[in-house]
Amino acid sequence: MENVRMLSTLGLMGAMRSLSAAFEADSSIHVDADFAPTLALLKRLRDGEAADIVILTREGLDEMIGEGRVVAASAADLARSYVGIAVRAGQARPDIATEAELRRTLLAARSVAYSRLGASGVYFAQLIVRMGIAAEINAKATIVEQGFTAERLVSGEADLAVQQISELKQVGGIEVIGPIPHDLQTPAVFSAGRMANARHAEAAERLLRYLASPETVPVLRQSGLEP
Repeated sequence: MENVRMLSTLGLMGAMRSLSAAFEADSSIHVDADFAPTLALLKRLRDGEAADIVILTREGLDEMIGEGRVVAASAADLARSYVGIAVRAGQARPDIATEAELRRTLLAARSVAYSRLGASGVYFAQLIVRMGIAAEINAKATIVEQGFTAERLVSGEADLAVQQISELKQVGGIEVIGPIPHDLQTPAVFSAGRMANARHAEAAERLLRYLASPETVPVLRQSGLEP
């Protein structure tokens, strides 16, 4: 069986696990996938890690294209993702529908878990500065280096977890209470591309065509993404 090596942002982990399995069954090409935040993947690629296909934020992919690491003509936007907030299952669902309610909810939380390396964490750090509550939130924040912030709800370390909705949904025993108000955020766009030095270029092109095809839409939706 031929192998194709894929490095993907954590935001697409749930969708990619089932899409990879469907692709393997159909093509007899095995997808060797590794998942990490975009910033961590960019560092690994710059350090020389080999891959055939990468899925990053659009900004990250554009950086890789600019450095000649990803073939520009291969780039495909796969999905749009919003940052959301979750609580432990069974907890009261606080209001976050407006900026004022979101501010009250964040300030009332014992601790807010957010990531340092993910696109959602970078955005959230800027948001609380813009809202004027960064000092208060960061004084009690649970900072997750990389991985799923909602795991800190299950362990009891935090009352609220902030991450891409598709990432929050990867953790059992929690409830997503909704996206941060849309007027406060710009959705992340996740995009795929073939590495310029791909060892399995043909297999990578087949996988790219499949990921950008209409049949992946229901799986992306189910995992909390907008195709």
